Amino acid sequence: MVEQTAIDRRKLYQHVAAHLERMILSGEMPPGERLPPEGQLMATFAVGRSAIRQALITLESAGLIEISNGQPARVAQPSTSGLLSTMMPLVRHLLSTAEGNRQLQAIRLLVEVGLVRQAAKTVTPDLVADLKAALAANYASLSDVADFIESDVALHFTIAKYAGDPVLLAIHKEMHAWLHGQREVALRAEGETLRGANAHERIVAAIEAGDPDAAEAAMRDHLNSGREAYWSNV
Repeated sequence: MVEQTAIDRRKLYQHVAAHLERMILSGEMPPGERLPPEGQLMATFAVGRSAIRQALITLESAGLIEISNGQPARVAQPSTSGLLSTMMPLVRHLLSTAEGNRQLQAIRLLVEVGLVRQAAKTVTPDLVADLKAALAANYASLSDVADFIESDVALHFTIAKYAGDPVLLAIHKEMHAWLHGQREVALRAEGETLRGANAHERIVAAIEAGDPDAAEAAMRDHLNSGREAYWSNV
């Protein structure tokens, strides 16, 4: 039960949101629990409907609650994907500038290098088989940019999946969605799909050999070349 609380009259909705956030983060309102109806919250905090609705929108934007039409808000289950989805406005803002694009490219490089080193250190026959299948699909799609991008993402996702870290996997998945437009631009360069597939082949070979240093070098060369292609065609 939400206890009645006196609210400072400055920026009412922020105070309401902060109070509810503390209850959620402390576990007083656990994941899945429904928040009281708007009317009850209005009485509890002695504020108007507008302040309550703004507070709920703030909490939803932060990924702390889920709101469905006609239903009371519910405390959200914490998840990495939920966290990353709240970052989309910032990501779109970054992608609107050249410097922002460079920053996201740098983040991708760090993530991909860590993943490929882990894959080479813990290589298994299943990983090699899946990578070779993904590589074959990559080569088979050289003449179709849309299909090539799909097979490209699938190969990188295979590397990420075998790392066994759900947080990194979620970051990797969102990151590739954020940078999809960069791939389309980079692949305008003549011969870029073949270059990409050849780079993937070197990455797969290094992973199969269990050589983290070679895998990292191949991944760095691949991403740096792709970055150059993007900036040459943007």
